[in-house]
Amino acid sequence: MESAGPSTHHIASDVTSTHHIAPDVTSDSMTSRDYYADSYAHFGIHEEMLKDTVRTGSYRSAIMNNGHLFKGKTVLDVGCGTGILSMFAAKAGASHVVGIDMSNIIDQAQKIIEANGFKDTITLVKGKLEEAELPIDKFDIIISEWMGYFLLYESMLDTVLLARDKYLKPEGLIFPDTAKLLFAAIEDQDYKEEKINFWDNVYGFDYSCIKDIALREPLVDTVELKAVVTDPYVIKEINLLTATKEDLTFTAPFNLVATRDDYIHAFLAWFDIVFDCTHKKVKFSTGPHAQYTHWKQTVFYTPETITIKRGQEITGSLACAPNARNNRDLDISITYAVGDEEEETIVDYKMCVILYSCRIPFLLQSD
Repeated sequence: MESAGPSTHHIASDVTSTHHIAPDVTSDSMTSRDYYADSYAHFGIHEEMLKDTVRTGSYRSAIMNNGHLFKGKTVLDVGCGTGILSMFAAKAGASHVVGIDMSNIIDQAQKIIEANGFKDTITLVKGKLEEAELPIDKFDIIISEWMGYFLLYESMLDTVLLARDKYLKPEGLIFPDTAKLLFAAIEDQDYKEEKINFWDNVYGFDYSCIKDIALREPLVDTVELKAVVTDPYVIKEINLLTATKEDLTFTAPFNLVATRDDYIHAFLAWFDIVFDCTHKKVKFSTGPHAQYTHWKQTVFYTPETITIKRGQEITGSLACAPNARNNRDLDISITYAVGDEEEETIVDYKMCVILYSCRIPFLLQSD
C-alpha cells in the first residue's frame, strides 16, 4: 500500500507494530533504530505492495482508463508512499497532484517523481494530514490505498475520511469509493491442529496455557476455496463518500448457510474493493476464490469443532471496535449459534501482533 507512516499492517512477519513519529532523517542515512520507528521507510515493504499485481493493477486501471475523470483535475493522494498512485493520476491528465505521507519513504518518492518527469505536476508533503498545510485548499479527487488486514486493521480509513471532510470539493470523487467486508466458515482441521492444538504437547511438555491466547489471535493466511463450507455473507459495506469515523465501530449480524455436510474449525474474513465512480467498474477481491493479494484472508479459529449439515445455518454477530489503548488495533468479538441451538458461543479476538503465515499448498502453487 502506498500508505502513510502510522500504518504497518503489511509487514510480513510476527513483529509488534510501531506508531512513532519518524525522526527527521533521510532514508539513505537511516539506522536500524530509525527503521523500527518508521517501518514504512523500508523498501522491502513497498516492493511487496508494488508487486501485488491485483492491488497495483486495479488502481492503475481505475485511474488510467478513466482519464476523462482526471483531465485538468486536482488530486490528493493520501499516504502516497513511493508515489505510484500520484504518478498514475498525473499521467491520466490531472492538472496537479498533491501526495502526503509521514514516512521517510517520501524522501525517495521525491527522487522518483523527479526522475519520471513529474516535478512540476506532483507536489509531495511530508507530515500528518491532520497537521500539514497543503498547497491546495480543495481537491476534485482523493486517491488512497488505505486498506489493512481484515479491511480495518491498522488501516488509514479514518485519515481518508478526515481528508474527505476537509479537502474534497462537493461532488468530488474518491478512488476507491466502496468496500465490503465478507464472512464465511471453513473446514481447517489439519492447520488448526498445527497452529492451535500444537500447544497441547510441545516436546512432551504441556503448553496449553498458550493455546487460548493463540486461539484469540486472528491468523492472516491464504485459504483454499475448497476449505470454505458456507456461502459468504457481507458483514459490512462502507461507502467512503458518506461513511463516518463512528461507522468503523460496529456490530453486524450474519447468517451463514452451509453448502455441504462438513466440520467447521474457523471463520474466515476478506474484503472486496470497488471503484464505483468509474465509467467501467473496476473492482477486486481478496477472497479465497480470487487471485492472491498480500492482504490474504483473516482466519478466526473457534474453540470447538462445529458439525454442520448442508442447508443448516450458523447465525450470530460480529462486533468490531478500535482497541481503547491503540486505535489501530482491533477488538473483535464473534457470537454464534448453530441451527436451532439456543446457547450461543462468544469468542473475543484481538488483532494487535499479526500472526502472518503461508501454507505449503500455496507455496507449491506459486513455484
